[in-house]
Amino acid sequence: MTRRSIALVDCNNFYVSCERVFNPALQGKPVAVLSNNDGCVIARSQEVKDLGIKMGVPWFKIQEWAKRHNLIALSSNYTLYADMSNRVMKILSHFSPNQEVYSIDECFLELTGFQHLNLSDYGQRMRATIKQFVGLPVCVGIGASKTLAKLANHLAKKRLAFEGVCDLNVMPPEVLDRLFSEIAVGEVWGVGSRTEKRLAEWGIHTVFDLKKSSPKVLRKQFSVVMERTVRELNGESCISLEEIAPPKEQLMCSRSFGAPIFSLSDLSQAVITYSTRAAEKLRHQKSVAALVYVFIETNRFKEREPQYNSGLLVPLSQPSSDTRLLTGAALAGLKRIYRPGFAYKKAGVMLNELSPAGTQQKELFEDVELQVHSALLMQAIDRINGMMGAGTIKFTGEGLQKKWQPKAERKTPAYTTRIDEIPIAHAIKSN
Repeated sequence: MTRRSIALVDCNNFYVSCERVFNPALQGKPVAVLSNNDGCVIARSQEVKDLGIKMGVPWFKIQEWAKRHNLIALSSNYTLYADMSNRVMKILSHFSPNQEVYSIDECFLELTGFQHLNLSDYGQRMRATIKQFVGLPVCVGIGASKTLAKLANHLAKKRLAFEGVCDLNVMPPEVLDRLFSEIAVGEVWGVGSRTEKRLAEWGIHTVFDLKKSSPKVLRKQFSVVMERTVRELNGESCISLEEIAPPKEQLMCSRSFGAPIFSLSDLSQAVITYSTRAAEKLRHQKSVAALVYVFIETNRFKEREPQYNSGLLVPLSQPSSDTRLLTGAALAGLKRIYRPGFAYKKAGVMLNELSPAGTQQKELFEDVELQVHSALLMQAIDRINGMMGAGTIKFTGEGLQKKWQPKAERKTPAYTTRIDEIPIAHAIKSN
């Protein structure tokens, strides 16, 4: 029986690496990417990690320290990162007919039956192809289960001897056990810090300790997930490859504002924008929503200022993905919860009770022609915005001068998605 082979391909320091592709001067320098509103560190180059900067640390706390260490901080550029991710995933889809895009910077590939190619060499081909066509560095981990593939990828990143590709399936059992005894149990996929502490109470400190534990005992003490993890560490594939991501059960779009907002009109602009984005996501996964939740918040960190947080759930008469209906419901909720005199810092829209489009029971007097017109209109808007760029067609009320937009003082251009921001190569004249 052929042993199963699953690969996990992961982009190294993804956000930072995307920035370095278009600005090679950042290579070898400490670079951090900040969250919305330039709030917290959400991505770090290896040089920043070596300086001891933790994920999630607020930027204002380390700003002066960063200057002394020549740390370069950039605003998040999600449009660029998403486009680069799509390019990487498309390339990787040519290496296997079965692919699960797990996150923006990593995916699983089914490589069972590919062993005749020498999978370590095959992994190097993946790395070289992505580096050549996209410019991003990746590492490849291969194992008999998804959990082992994750561990293999960890080894491929941390151990230079593997040169970016680690295939656990070709290693003798004694070599595997020695490697696993050197890795903390917290590196296992799905083992968080709280679970790691509980495992330590049971004398389980390393991956090897967990691998040798009884799955049935750990199921009683923890959960069926922990039992599955132990079995996966022993080469039993328990977690299937999801080639099609399951539709989300909720969709939310929210942001903190770049400056405090006081007026209902400015809040309405933000809520319309967030409703529009959420509706686009809803249609992308071919779903409809029955409930719209809208909320507004003041800045809880400014305790001396008046505080007011409120939200409201607004039901729709019929589940829909029409931006106009979803926006109307969100605005109706906003008008009911808005209170003047407060400095609002954040707003958001969440779509609930999602279901697949076309599966709802029809109403007796439903206007079928109106439903068809709505679907065709939304399709046309999505198609135009997809071809010409997000926001080409806007809905009334989104506004042009958006005082509430998040801070992005350090944002780089959308190099790959806006024609006016494409980098220009200048020829150097020889003497």
